[in-house]
Amino acid sequence: MLFAGFPAGSFAANCYVVAPAAGEECVIIDPGQDAEAGIDEILREHRLKPVAVLLTHGHIDHVWSVAPVCGAKDVPAFVHPDDRDLLTDPGKGLSLATKQQFLGGLTLSEPDDVRELSDGATLELAGLEITVDHAPGHTGGSVTFRTPAVDEVPEVMFSGDLLFAGSIGRTDLPGGSYEQILDSLARVCLTRPDETAVLPGHGPQTTIGRERATNPFLSDLKPTDGPHKGF
Repeated sequence: MLFAGFPAGSFAANCYVVAPAAGEECVIIDPGQDAEAGIDEILREHRLKPVAVLLTHGHIDHVWSVAPVCGAKDVPAFVHPDDRDLLTDPGKGLSLATKQQFLGGLTLSEPDDVRELSDGATLELAGLEITVDHAPGHTGGSVTFRTPAVDEVPEVMFSGDLLFAGSIGRTDLPGGSYEQILDSLARVCLTRPDETAVLPGHGPQTTIGRERATNPFLSDLKPTDGPHKGF
């Protein structure tokens, strides 16, 4: 398995490229601000051909470059329907101050091919098996993506802004809910094996076991199965 990533733009949102191996097809996850150059560098270095862009949620720092990347590569974008409107109206998910600082005069458009994600779906893309878990709380349409353990490679979770090393996503923006994010953490994260590698939307890589043991936001949570709560 090949996992490559970099922090994109002034928001330092992690953009990832995932493939079975060098020289094969790949998927791109969360192409944020000014991400095109970093993506192209990874594609050239590892001789990869992208077949899809996957979005953990619709916030501008994670979707800024989705339309130009999809257009240039002629690939579809995958997003949960509850966050799809943020692709064309990113201000709906931001505070007033952030909108004024970053969005003045900025216009975004949807890629030509947008496909909607559903909870529990398994995507077969680029020779990869990717499981989608709806994980609202940071936004209504937040999801995580999981690749299964293969040989010596553990399960890998792309957690977006649900879970970070030592912290969790903020819930004070439009569409956020602290109750929902705690439910998502218990249901989506704490039910995974300790060895699951977590590649978050910001900051360094971690594991479910490390966060279970040390993350203060998880200390009072217990794993829960079943669908997410609507609240």
